[in-house]
Amino acid sequence: MNTARTTATALAASALVLGTLTGCSGGSGGTAETEEITQDQFDEAMSTPTELTFWTWVPDIDKEVALFEAEYPEIDVTVENVGQGLAHYQKLRSALAAGEGAPDVAQIEYQYIPSFVLAESLLDLAPYGADDISGDYVEWAWNQVSPGDEVWAIPQDVGPMGNLYRADILAEAGIDEAPATWEEYAEAAQAVKDETGSYISNLGATQAGQMIGFFWQKGIKPFGYDGAETVSINVNSPEAKEVADYWTDLIQRDLVSTDVDFNDQWYQGLANGTYAGWLTAAWGPVFLQGTAENTSGLWRAAPLPQWSEGDNVSGNWGGSSDAVLATSENPIAAAELARFINHDEESALMLATEQFFFPPQNSVLEDPEFTGGESEFYGGQQVNALFADISQTVDTEFQWLPFMEYVYSSYEETMGTVIADKGDIAAALDEWQQQLVDYAEGQGFTIE
Repeated sequence: MNTARTTATALAASALVLGTLTGCSGGSGGTAETEEITQDQFDEAMSTPTELTFWTWVPDIDKEVALFEAEYPEIDVTVENVGQGLAHYQKLRSALAAGEGAPDVAQIEYQYIPSFVLAESLLDLAPYGADDISGDYVEWAWNQVSPGDEVWAIPQDVGPMGNLYRADILAEAGIDEAPATWEEYAEAAQAVKDETGSYISNLGATQAGQMIGFFWQKGIKPFGYDGAETVSINVNSPEAKEVADYWTDLIQRDLVSTDVDFNDQWYQGLANGTYAGWLTAAWGPVFLQGTAENTSGLWRAAPLPQWSEGDNVSGNWGGSSDAVLATSENPIAAAELARFINHDEESALMLATEQFFFPPQNSVLEDPEFTGGESEFYGGQQVNALFADISQTVDTEFQWLPFMEYVYSSYEETMGTVIADKGDIAAALDEWQQQLVDYAEGQGFTIE
């Protein structure tokens, strides 16, 4: 998920990104073409004493790294957590700009991959055999790391979106099951507020990731990037404004709250029934269990409401990958580390069952050890199985801009302010659109 960012620090990071880009050549980004690595080259590299550095914020990933080192005893991996969110990227970009200190492999969220591609900072993993495993991942997740012929990273986790809700609060309002459509959701929101005083959910005022996930579900393409110098920006399309008008209506009728999320007040709201639900991602169920332990057994999980009855589509919020930096002096071993951590059957299952990272790998999504568990917190539901099914319904074609730090900070200034003030969100989309276009033009991008 996206960590909270202040406008000032986000703008500073964006400046650092584009400062790093100055003087980069055009083309598809990344490094020069590499011929496909042969088996002999691979065998030699993996049997040569080598030290790798891996920057990641995944807790206890030393366990997965130990599996890799057991498989390749000549390779020694140093795992470093240099921070999460903005701190991680600031240090990574600074090391790249300085020409020293960058790791061999780094965890990168999907939305930030294009900025590293533009800076030619990532190794294309296709010549290292990554293309051979593309079919082992849900298609939309693979497209996040490989929108063209190149493969810029290996998918690690994803966040297909669903609806977590308090069955007891909805039942008190006379609702026996999760609303199937957004129209039904609005009706349920009114009933919940009238009968219980709770909000059916909260729309985080500054949470761009959630709103973008709602756009993704509706099939909106707010961003586009060709891997070089051309972008498309369309955050205020008629379809986006339809989503905006929907939430403006619920907010102005005081049926949905707009509290900033991931702070103490918001945690308390989930635990005390202020919010009767949370429209979240597949990482949300485990997170909620730790946040609202006293409500165990009262929650249920369902797909997102649909815009048209009978549809079955979702969006994504969050997720990350492991990429090899172009500066690595041991690209073969580094590429294998990124692949192994996220593709080896034992390692991938461990990420899902011990670190609770929601998997993009088809083998794990189909594994009863992952999907078969019944959650007491969710009334005995097989929540992983539900989200595994949802993961198959995410639109496969969704892109990001190569300056997402600025996109998020601009969202807070425009959309965030209006949502918090319960204003016209569609009008805020126009302002957001203009800020993004102005910024892109100022940085020399061509806008389609």
